[in-house]
Amino acid sequence: MTGPRIRVVIADDEPLIRAGIRMILTSDTAIDVVAEATNGREAVELARSHAVDVVLLDIQMPEMDGLSALAELRRTVPAARVIILTTFGERENVLRALEHGGAGFLLKDTAPAELIRAVRAAAAGDAYLSPAATRHVVDQLATGRAAARADEARRRLGVLSERERDVLALLGEGLSNADAGKRLHMSEATVKTYVSRILAKLDCENRVQAALLARDAGL
Repeated sequence: MTGPRIRVVIADDEPLIRAGIRMILTSDTAIDVVAEATNGREAVELARSHAVDVVLLDIQMPEMDGLSALAELRRTVPAARVIILTTFGERENVLRALEHGGAGFLLKDTAPAELIRAVRAAAAGDAYLSPAATRHVVDQLATGRAAARADEARRRLGVLSERERDVLALLGEGLSNADAGKRLHMSEATVKTYVSRILAKLDCENRVQAALLARDAGL
């Protein structure tokens, strides 16, 4: 990769987790781990002082938890993209994090290559959803909360054209632009244009939020 390197802060209160993530990320020559935080408050301070591109943020941390840190990062360091680190046991918190501007989430036992892909995607301004984890988490949450959210989601999707709804449905499945293009017989660039238009119409910050709306609406 040429050009500026991707500057990353890792925030987790477990030293072994931080060490493992650092080892994986620094194996990619495009990524610099510029700092490590043991709690949410440190993560916010380090993101401010190091002008980082991506923050890998655990949810369960002392002093300031990951959700509070996410809110503070979105307020004070809006350019930093936040990826949530989680376990299946924290599904409800993950949904809240994504709804409030997280750039995606990863399970702590994710494969090294997927972790690197997620950081690269977030740094490029995209959201990253681990396909297997996304389908599992969103499906589980949708089951319990669909009744309360479906009407609002369908109302918001009323502004979309039929083709935009087709693209959005595939976002809800966790497909990339390239894979969505293959399914819809479009070029990747065309899908990307549709995604940008969908995000603007739905007033969504990223494709994660749009995907959640799609699933809530039953697409």
